[in-house]
Amino acid sequence: MEAIEKAGHKGKIELGMDVAASEFWVEKEKVYDLDFKTEPNDGSKKVNSDGLSGVYKDFVDNYPIVSIEDPFDQDDWDAYAKMTAQIGDKV
Repeated sequence: MEAIEKAGHKGKIELGMDVAASEFWVEKEKVYDLDFKTEPNDGSKKVNSDGLSGVYKDFVDNYPIVSIEDPFDQDDWDAYAKMTAQIGDKV
């Protein structure tokens, strides 16, 4: 946001995210590992779909996010429905 403001574009820029959440979905545990690239990984940053949706809600509440692409695993339909109900009116 600081860079946008310094460039003179405050209020003119909207942001989108392409999360590709399937990349960090742990199917057998039904969780998202937010620290999946760290080895060794102690699992302390794994969240369920409600937790991940909360991360998105925080982003939407604090930044001009207008689009979130692939926010969950392609088969996590319950998460998509919950997120739409939770923040769908903002994105």
